[in-house]
Amino acid sequence: MTDPESNDSSDASDAADVPEAPGPDGGEDDTGELPAEVVDEAERLTRLERTVPDEKEARAHADRRDDLLAEHDFTARVREDDGDDVLVLHPAEWLEDGVIRTDQVEDTSRAVELPLEGAGDPDDWDEVDAHNRELVAEVRERHGDVHGDNAAALADFVGNHYAKPIESLTAAELEEFRSEYFVRNAWPSEKQRDVIAESIELLYETAGEPVP
Repeated sequence: MTDPESNDSSDASDAADVPEAPGPDGGEDDTGELPAEVVDEAERLTRLERTVPDEKEARAHADRRDDLLAEHDFTARVREDDGDDVLVLHPAEWLEDGVIRTDQVEDTSRAVELPLEGAGDPDDWDEVDAHNRELVAEVRERHGDVHGDNAAALADFVGNHYAKPIESLTAAELEEFRSEYFVRNAWPSEKQRDVIAESIELLYETAGEPVP
């Protein structure tokens, strides 16, 4: 096995190989330590970190992933495996002074490995963005430019920060848009600010989903 390579979110380098470990089995990892949704979110944030052009934004995605994993006492590293990068989620206790001590790892199945490259990657961000833009176009056509501009701002937010369908946003993520992104980054007009709540309702109505 090749030596692991740390990703941009880690300053330490490993002195030994990261042991191979099975991937998630659909519900939780093999020991039940990482819920499937945590594994999926860690992978999504890592892919965003690697694809967004802005360095600060990439750092923010990496920080979110690291904070999420830290809640479960896990951490993330990226290992190069025959030219392909693999995301390795493993217990933080495996690290000693930034180095993984493989001779002290008793159960390698506690780690989760996720290939980040190859034909089977499920990260078709362009398709997701196209879906969101179609919703924006429908809102604009049905309800006018003010609501359309608000919908476009939400699509921009989702594309830049989460890269998933608008209707998949959580209530917390939607609140992040309203309280932070919309007021600071969207440069809304007074009309837009006055109707943002209605715009969100119309957007979700167009998508056929309830507002989270």
